[in-house]
Amino acid sequence: MRYQYRFSQILNIREQEKNETEMAYKEATKAFEAAATKLYDLLKKKEELIDYQQERLAVGSSIDEVHHYARFIDSLEKTISDVQQKVIQARAKMQWYEEKLLEKNLEVRKFEKMQERDYNIFQEEQNRIEMNFLDEISLQTYNKKEIR
Repeated sequence: MRYQYRFSQILNIREQEKNETEMAYKEATKAFEAAATKLYDLLKKKEELIDYQQERLAVGSSIDEVHHYARFIDSLEKTISDVQQKVIQARAKMQWYEEKLLEKNLEVRKFEKMQERDYNIFQEEQNRIEMNFLDEISLQTYNKKEIR
């Protein structure tokens, strides 16, 4: 007799859902990494700009140049603030998908464990049937020898 797990279709659906969630998690992770990298680059740019402005002030620069750098730094800070919000949102999305992925993994593991137990029961039943069959053959063989 061939083994057929009664919940195999459900297991397949759960595995498919897990794979889809895993792909979404990977995409969310990439989006988070991209946003975090952009934020890092902007912060580094701001730091370099401030250092450059300090150098220019030490050497001496015009008021227009100081105002220009101040406006540029303000603009950069607004951009940094926006990107920080995007990083926070991307992190939250990534963590949400991570939780969903853990849930899906747990579901799949439960069904796999049930399948394993069901298969073990099936194997035990097959062994019992085989032993009964061998006992029957042995008994018939013995009876034939006794009759002769």
